[in-house]
Amino acid sequence: MFDLLFSQYNGYDTIDIVLEIVAVLFGLASVLFAKKNNIWVYPTGIISTIIFVYLLNKWGLVGDMMINIYYTTMSIYGWYIWSRKRDNKPEFPISRITLKESYYGIVLFLLTIGFVLIVYKYFDKFTHWTAYIDTLSTGIFFVGMWLMAKRKLENWILWIIGDLVSIPLYFYKGYTFTSIQYAIFTIIAFYGYREWKKNLNK
Repeated sequence: MFDLLFSQYNGYDTIDIVLEIVAVLFGLASVLFAKKNNIWVYPTGIISTIIFVYLLNKWGLVGDMMINIYYTTMSIYGWYIWSRKRDNKPEFPISRITLKESYYGIVLFLLTIGFVLIVYKYFDKFTHWTAYIDTLSTGIFFVGMWLMAKRKLENWILWIIGDLVSIPLYFYKGYTFTSIQYAIFTIIAFYGYREWKKNLNK
């Protein structure tokens, strides 16, 4: 079982394995903070995504690297949005997505898919079926991150879908620690949705 899960790390530099574990731990901390509607979701998330940008670039996973560059950028934006207050209360509290925002989300999803297709075509990455799944998951995560920055309840639904796609995908690619991370993300996202919904109902 151990060989099945971790044998692919035999040829990896020790520093890269350590960095992946550190990125996973900060990523888990970030999602736990998100579940609690705590602004620390962003600084912890930024540390995780910056490390993953470095690792994914080294591993040649262009689509995944772009997701994490976007995460880093949106985390800075979300940090700013979440820090804004009015009458000592969050200016942007937890809310449901509006019809107009749904249209924006669909447009963002399609634009992301189009952009990733162009990038993958340019770097000749459509050599395996996983590239097509990468394209789909990138679109899902882009919209999910945008909705989280706006404190929309529905962001958790997209995280759950994207996480469920990523668990087998990263395991297949040989990144077991990252696959385990997404499995834990799925569980936290489920409880995050319930907690945010309870908060909203109050």
